[in-house]
Amino acid sequence: MPIIKSAKKAARQATKRTEHNVEIKKDIKAAVKAFKAKPTKTSLAKAQSEYDKAVKKDLLKKNTASRRKVALYAFAKKAGVKLTQAKKSK
Repeated sequence: MPIIKSAKKAARQATKRTEHNVEIKKDIKAAVKAFKAKPTKTSLAKAQSEYDKAVKKDLLKKNTASRRKVALYAFAKKAGVKLTQAKKSK
């Protein structure tokens, strides 16, 4: 157990952050599982959104999330989900 006040606070912060990160990872896993069970356009968007949130909160690296999102996209394409390209605005 920490003795110094700042070490006690750091330990409290670490446990809170760990719990928060575990919740985010559970959300990602649930969204991916729901997508793989029933691949639709909306469930794909939800899963990709969860990955984006994890990147925003520095839980995953950008390239890791990108790689996983592409794998989901490939799964959707193979499952026959109709996907439309977003129009690029100038």
